[in-house]
Amino acid sequence: MSRKTKPPSSETLARLRDYAERRLTREEVEAALHIPIGEEERAKVVALVRWFRRRYPTPLDRLAYVRRAHRRWRPETPRQKT
Repeated sequence: MSRKTKPPSSETLARLRDYAERRLTREEVEAALHIPIGEEERAKVVALVRWFRRRYPTPLDRLAYVRRAHRRWRPETPRQKT
């Protein structure tokens, strides 16, 4: 049984956007950087790294992946004719 949820109001979305896009103070950044990484988070990161290294076993494989991903992520720019 699934229950439909009401989408957030435009006011709620605006508040979330403001919060997500705000500039952090130096103190906030430093405080966040000093929070130790928990064991669960560390285990997840290690698992992802192991998967990535199995999927792309050589440095050349990894570089090829990064190049493909970079092409997907960057905005389209017109090519210059030479």
